[in-house]
Amino acid sequence: MLTSLVSAVFQTQAVTHLLIVGGIGGEPLYTNLFHARATGLMDAAVERYNLSIENVHYLAERTDLAPGLIEARSTKEAFEDVVADVAASAGVNDHVVIVLFGHGSERDGIPKFNLPGPDITAPEFAVLLGLLAPRTVTVVNTSSSSGGFIGHLSGPNRIIMTATRSGGERNEARFAEFFVRAFDGGDADVDKDNRVSMLEAFSYARLEVERAYQQDNLIQSEHALLDDNGDGEGSLEPDPLQNDGALARRVFLTGSATVLAGSSDDPELVALYQEKEQLETAIQSLRGEKDSLPEEEFENRLEDLIVELSLATRAIRQRESNEN
Repeated sequence: MLTSLVSAVFQTQAVTHLLIVGGIGGEPLYTNLFHARATGLMDAAVERYNLSIENVHYLAERTDLAPGLIEARSTKEAFEDVVADVAASAGVNDHVVIVLFGHGSERDGIPKFNLPGPDITAPEFAVLLGLLAPRTVTVVNTSSSSGGFIGHLSGPNRIIMTATRSGGERNEARFAEFFVRAFDGGDADVDKDNRVSMLEAFSYARLEVERAYQQDNLIQSEHALLDDNGDGEGSLEPDPLQNDGALARRVFLTGSATVLAGSSDDPELVALYQEKEQLETAIQSLRGEKDSLPEEEFENRLEDLIVELSLATRAIRQRESNEN
């Protein structure tokens, strides 16, 4: 039975596609900074989380910064072409991650991400995301004035992160620095399962931004948001059981939990990872039924699932520890 489970996991593996866009810097300092963050994320994705380089696409302001890595200049047309290509080739169960490093702005209530040539607006970005439906899509806009993107991009199977909570937070944002760091080290892996979920990456970056402002004795001028329940309202502190975070908790740079477990030759570990993902899905589903269930029944069922999830996570840690 476990052998057939391993086979099933391999047959249903999803693929992660990572699209990194470096916007116009305006001056060499920022152009180089955006490039450093982009390549830092790319290195972590490929070397630490085993993404295939063929599924990593990098557009930047200057292609001469890394001719072997940068596919094209990050114009709006090039970005549209890459999204269209991924939409045409990606499997329906694949996960598409789009990360923007650059400057943002907002004019007349329309948020924009600054690119060489015409900028891309949030409504135009939303049209592109429509090409990727119904796949799970994560969009991380690390630019200033990015908060307004949530209202335009929010939808089913979408995780939207912004470095700011409004277009009025115009100062350079530090969220990008810590978002990349979340995948480059182990501190963001709160549950110690050797992977970093999108929720863990967001929470780590948000808290590190707050800590950095406190250490520098500065008034915090950026407040990151996450939306993944499709209501168009981002959360400063996502809570999977109350507002946002349920989807982001189950989505990883490498794909789903079963994809990660599929790389193990231990069938019992594969089964444990699958059980963990099923429990996380059940919790999310139960949360959606909260308003239609008696309060006591909801709380009891939720408590049972959380206990089972805790036991499964503990068993995974123990088994991985024994393997090492």
